[in-house]
Amino acid sequence: QVQLVESGGGLVQAGGSLKLSCAASGRTFSGYAMGWFRQVPGKVREFVAAISSSGLTSNHATSVKGRFTISRDNAKNTVYLQMNSLKPEDTAVYYCAARREPRLSYDYWGQGTQVTVSS
Repeated sequence: QVQLVESGGGLVQAGGSLKLSCAASGRTFSGYAMGWFRQVPGKVREFVAAISSSGLTSNHATSVKGRFTISRDNAKNTVYLQMNSLKPEDTAVYYCAARREPRLSYDYWGQGTQVTVSS
């Protein structure tokens, strides 16, 4: 079992920055790939970014590429999402998730943190 707790959300003006954190506890964090997803009420949850268990590989959705960066610190059991140049359309609840490599599906999810970008 892996428990995930997100933090760092809030209200920010367009063009601003936020850094989300996701603290993991339970099973060995370093064995899990991690992802960030976001969801707007009434819409499907969408992929934002993911990072491998080692941290050596990552990928980002086209909509956030060049603005958001996922990273992780296995010594601190934490994954981060640095969000720069925020836009109102980035407003959503952001969730982190964990999947045991080499599985493809995410097994564990956090409770989410709200990010609101004002224009």
